[in-house]
Amino acid sequence: MTSLKPSEGPAYSRIYSFGARRGENVVTNDDIAGPINSSDEWIRQRTGIVTRRRGTAEETVIDLAVDAAKQAIERAGIDPQEIGAVIMSTVTYFHQTPSAAAIVADKIGANPAAAFDISAACAGYTYGIAQADGLVRAGTAKYVLVIGAEKMSDFIDPEDRSISFLLGDGAGAVVVGPSETPGISKTIWGSDGSRADAIYQTHGWDQLRENPELGWPTLRQDGPSVFKWASFKMAGYATQAIEAAGLTPEDIQVFAPHQANMRIIDQLIKQIHLPESVVVGRDIADTGNTSAASIPLAIDRLLQEGQAKSGDLCLQIGFGAGLVYAAQVVVLP
Repeated sequence: MTSLKPSEGPAYSRIYSFGARRGENVVTNDDIAGPINSSDEWIRQRTGIVTRRRGTAEETVIDLAVDAAKQAIERAGIDPQEIGAVIMSTVTYFHQTPSAAAIVADKIGANPAAAFDISAACAGYTYGIAQADGLVRAGTAKYVLVIGAEKMSDFIDPEDRSISFLLGDGAGAVVVGPSETPGISKTIWGSDGSRADAIYQTHGWDQLRENPELGWPTLRQDGPSVFKWASFKMAGYATQAIEAAGLTPEDIQVFAPHQANMRIIDQLIKQIHLPESVVVGRDIADTGNTSAASIPLAIDRLLQEGQAKSGDLCLQIGFGAGLVYAAQVVVLP
């Protein structure tokens, strides 16, 4: 029997570079406290957020993604034409088709790269890293561009106290390519669709078509339920990711969780038993929760500010609407 030719790819992959782009506008707690009958003090105590970054009316999620992608490509020192696939994670692109990834691929000069979107909310970036790792090691693409980009402000109800005051706009991008040594560990990921109502859109586009009086859909969450799920359940998956990488918590030098809430971040550190020396991404304090963009934005800041360095072992975990999650350990570029 004739057999298929095996794929010919490198044994390992790694992240070559990061790129980042935040919304232009700085929005303070005082700016948004009135409509939700809150205060700067309440928001800081509950979330750790001091400001959040939001885009201008003219900026689109595509604009944010393109800027972050171009920066990542420039830092990686490769030609856009060398990119074999573009993966974009977003839940705030207005069009079902064509994909945002295809538009971005064209704008950055990566045609004819394969391009597709991921809808995995706040875990979208880590989902993308898992797929990029597989594509590179299978020999399907030499370099893969992974982008997490969101303009969350397009889906905000200014009077909502459940989630809207948390949200910001931005994009983070990485280039993943071949490596002679392991640079991305096995991903621990999954979902629980039985809890889809924990974080949700108020109504679907089909309902809006039938009942225009519903108005523009916005986001909501069951805050206490999500806090408990993220703070305690995610620690177990993060620990599994560390073990799958052949490491212990003491080996982790950088921790970059989804920037959902500062209290969740602090609880995860305790639950995972990370060492006191670990460098922690806390970009949420002045960028807000940018969903799929939050992890790469946080890591890029740590690298640019010198808090993290090349070669550091970084545990990253995304979690959000679905409910979905994904965690892996990566070597920082």
